[in-house]
Amino acid sequence: QFQLVESGGGLVQPGGSLRLSCAASGLRLDNYEVGWFRVPPGKKREGVSCISRREKKIFHTDSVKGRFTISVDNDKNTVYLQMNSLKPEDTAVYYCAVEPSTTYCLNGYEYDTWGQGTQVTVSP
Repeated sequence: QFQLVESGGGLVQPGGSLRLSCAASGLRLDNYEVGWFRVPPGKKREGVSCISRREKKIFHTDSVKGRFTISVDNDKNTVYLQMNSLKPEDTAVYYCAVEPSTTYCLNGYEYDTWGQGTQVTVSP
């Protein structure tokens, strides 16, 4: 079975940084599109950042551009989300997901394999 395990969430002050990790087992990340998504309190899921293998591009939602970075360490089979200059509106449960192919890698509905999520809270 495929498994994704997120870690690295926590409580951070505005302006701070966190790095989320998503360790994959049962699959090789370099064969998949990978994405980070989040569910803010009381809101719908949104795509945050993703790597499209098909297009060989990285995409970010507008609100995190210039602040968040997505990367993959193929040796560790782990995808990361480096989050800098965090804002209270970044507070959410963050999920990683993988899919062999997508039409647009920020579309969460195209993913079948998800991690369990990690809470990120940005508060003074």
